[in-house]
Amino acid sequence: MTDLAARKAGIKPHAAADDSEGMSYLESIPRRLVTLYLPLLLFLIVLLFPFYWMALTAIKPNEQLLDMEKVSPFWTWSPTFQHIRKLLFESAYPQWLWNTMYVATAATALSIFASVLAAYAIVRLRFKGGQALGVLIFLAYLVPPSILFIPLSTVIFNYGLFDSPLALILVYPTILIPFSTWLLMGYFKTIPYELEECALIDGASRWQILTRIILPLAVPGLISAAIFCMTLCWNEFIYALTFINTTSQKTVPVAIVTAFTDGDQYRWGSLMAGALVGSLPLVILYAFFVEHYVSAMTGAVKE
Repeated sequence: MTDLAARKAGIKPHAAADDSEGMSYLESIPRRLVTLYLPLLLFLIVLLFPFYWMALTAIKPNEQLLDMEKVSPFWTWSPTFQHIRKLLFESAYPQWLWNTMYVATAATALSIFASVLAAYAIVRLRFKGGQALGVLIFLAYLVPPSILFIPLSTVIFNYGLFDSPLALILVYPTILIPFSTWLLMGYFKTIPYELEECALIDGASRWQILTRIILPLAVPGLISAAIFCMTLCWNEFIYALTFINTTSQKTVPVAIVTAFTDGDQYRWGSLMAGALVGSLPLVILYAFFVEHYVSAMTGAVKE
């Protein structure tokens, strides 16, 4: 069938079909191998090698950890689970993991609640200076924690919260709320104003609009902000080292460093096992919600 006959019959010609497919049909397999698959392979190697090294160190016997000349440092033929067994059953690691999860969950919930209210007020209420306030809130995120932990430690000590998980729960939002507010501001801007105007005409209050219209539509943004807060709380080190002194109250990043280090001697097997096991909850979290995280970050960056 010719192109003229195809047009008369209402069928697009073959050239149009090729154009709809883009220019991918012009790329050869060798070129795609060099421009796409090889860079992806290098990226995966760089990204996954630290996890491979942690897992390998966690199952290596002690003699292979100390002497790498007789055996290959990148493989072991006699794996052992003694480091993981010592970590889980001969230390307080389950308690440290629970402390980390408790602190991260509570601080994340508190931060998301405050960020939702701040982002909604700045984006939707349209008061004078709202955009400048949003920029200032984001700039607060850029302040290094190493500058703030000394004055914050004084405040925590004066209020009697030192050596308590509550200290971390109340301090972590100071570094979580600025970025979460900026992220949610960008996502709230993608929600049409007409929905809110219609609700106001029907007599809905601001709280009803927020809870029944805005938040259900902003679930990907909320998930993204929660994942960010959870990750930052889980890996935070300076505040946890400063405010917590009792071993049973410590979180995983601080506890494994202090518990498996004897002076200048490091028990690398247990250290790497603790780091590996401690990263598994975050890996599972990202695996389930990575699509929401990417979509929310894309919406925030566009704004």
